[in-house]
Amino acid sequence: MIKISGKTISQAFKKACEKWPEKVFLCSPSNATRHLIELTFKQVAELVELWSNILRDAGYGSGQRVAILLGTNTNHYIFKLALNDLGISCVPVNPDYTQSEIIYLLEDSEADLVITNREYEEIIRKSALASKNNPNVFIFGRDTENFPKSKTTPPNKEIDCETEASLLYTSGTTGKPKGCILSNQYELLCGEVYLNIKGPITLKENKDRIFNPLPSFHINAGVVTFFGAMLSGNCIIQPERFRASTWWDEIYETKATIFHYLGVVIAVLLSAKNIDKTKLKYLKAGLGAGVEPALHVQFEDRLNIPLIEVWGMTEMCRILVVDEEPRMIKTRAMGKPKHGLEVRVVDENDLDVPKNTTGEMIIRHSQETPRQGFFSGYLNKPKETEESWRNGWFHTGDTVTMDENNMIYFVDRSKNIIRRSGENISAAEVEDKLYKSELISKVACIAVADDIREEEVMACIVLNKDEKILEETALTIFADASKELAYFKLPGWILFIDDLPVTGTQKVVKHKIFDTGIDPRSLPNVFDLRNKKKRS
Repeated sequence: MIKISGKTISQAFKKACEKWPEKVFLCSPSNATRHLIELTFKQVAELVELWSNILRDAGYGSGQRVAILLGTNTNHYIFKLALNDLGISCVPVNPDYTQSEIIYLLEDSEADLVITNREYEEIIRKSALASKNNPNVFIFGRDTENFPKSKTTPPNKEIDCETEASLLYTSGTTGKPKGCILSNQYELLCGEVYLNIKGPITLKENKDRIFNPLPSFHINAGVVTFFGAMLSGNCIIQPERFRASTWWDEIYETKATIFHYLGVVIAVLLSAKNIDKTKLKYLKAGLGAGVEPALHVQFEDRLNIPLIEVWGMTEMCRILVVDEEPRMIKTRAMGKPKHGLEVRVVDENDLDVPKNTTGEMIIRHSQETPRQGFFSGYLNKPKETEESWRNGWFHTGDTVTMDENNMIYFVDRSKNIIRRSGENISAAEVEDKLYKSELISKVACIAVADDIREEEVMACIVLNKDEKILEETALTIFADASKELAYFKLPGWILFIDDLPVTGTQKVVKHKIFDTGIDPRSLPNVFDLRNKKKRS
C-alpha cells in the first residue's frame, strides 16, 4: 500500500507506478463497438505524461481550473491525473446538464479550458461562447497540434498536498449547485479511508478489481474508488453506466471482486427472474448505500453476496460503514462513529437529543481539529461554508437516530434535497426554474417515494388566476423546465393544488402541505410525467 502523508496526487501515483508497473489499473467492459479495455499502471503513466506535456506546452499550469466532459470512461481519469500533475484543478461536468447549467459551472469555476469529445462538442462550444469567461475548448480525438493556448498566465503556485485537486459541484439546498473544493490531501485520504474498510470488502494488494457503475463525475467512483484502487495496486472497472441487461456479463468478463451499488441498482437486479450464478465466480461483496432492508435480505439470501452499507458525503473524506457482524441488514443501520469521525444527533438548537430519538446528524474530526479531513470550502460561498460549520460541527442535513450502542440509523434526507437514482437534487433549484413559468403562482418541490429510483421529484403547483388544471398545462410547465434543467431534475409528478401553507414570513411549510398518511401521488389533479424524463 502507498503511504500518502505529505504527498501530492502526482507523487502518490508515481510511487504506485514504480511499485506495480505491469498491474492493471484502469478497465472498461466490452460493448457493441469495442473490446475489453485494460491499462496497466505503466500504460496510464505514459498517457498521463503525454497529456501533461501537451497542457504545459500550451501554457496551462498550477492554480488554473479545467472542466472535463468526456463521459464515464478511462479517459476521464487519465486527464484528471495529467491536470493534477501540473497543479491544475479538475472540474468534472455532468453530461446531463443543460446549456444554462454548464454556463453557470464554467462561470462559477472560472475554468480556463474545457476538454470534451465529439459527443458533447456542440453544447460545450455554445456554452463556452455564451459564458462570461469564454474558456478555450479542446475536442479529444482531434489533432493535438491545434491544442488551444492558455488565454491567461497561470498563477504557478507551489504544488503541495493542500493544492486544489478537484472542484466537484453538488446540489445546494438554497439554489444553484455549490462547488466543493477538494485538496490533493483530501482526495488521497478518501482512498486511504477505502483501504480501512474491514470485513468482506477489505482490499488486498494487487488482488481486487472494483466494478463501479456510478459516474466518474461523482465522488464515489471519481475519487474514493479511484484512489482506493491506486493506493493498493488494484483495478477500477468503469462501465459507461449501469445496465441491468449486461450487468452480470460485465461483472464476469472483468473478473470483478467487488461492485458498488445504489439502492436502485439492487432493486433492478432483483427484478430479474433468473440470474446465472456462474457469473458470480469472482465476486466477494458489494459496497453501497440506500438499499431497502427487505431487498437487502432478499439479495443476500438469493445470491449469497454480502452488501456492505456505507454513509458518506462529498464534503467529508471519512465514512460510516457497517463492516462488522452483526451487520443488521434488516434495518437502515449506517455504522458507528470511529476514530477520526465524531458524530452527534441534535435538535434545531444543536442540543443533543436522547438516544433512539430522531435528529440531525452533525460531524467533525475532533474538538482540537474539527475540519481535518473535510473539504476546503464552497467556492465563492464563504457564508454557506461557515453556516454549514456553525458551532464547530458540520451539519449534514440528514435525519438519523443513534441507539445505546452508538449505532446510527438513517431516517430521511435533508429537507430540501431529493435523492433520485444516486443524484442529489436541490428542490430550491427546481423551484427557481419553475417560477419562470407565467402559469405558476406558487410552487414547492418535494420528494415522493419511487419503487425504482428511491425518490422522485414532485412539484406542488398553485396556478395563476384563470389558468386551467389540465394535462396540457402540466406538459407545458414540464417542457419549459426541460430547457433549463437536466432531465433527472425535472418533476416526475406535477400536482395542482389550491394553495400552499406558509409562515408569517411567507416561507412554505412543506411538511404541512399534506395531512399525515396522505400519499400525494393518489390525489386528484396529479399528473405522472415520469416517462417524459429521458436523456436528450
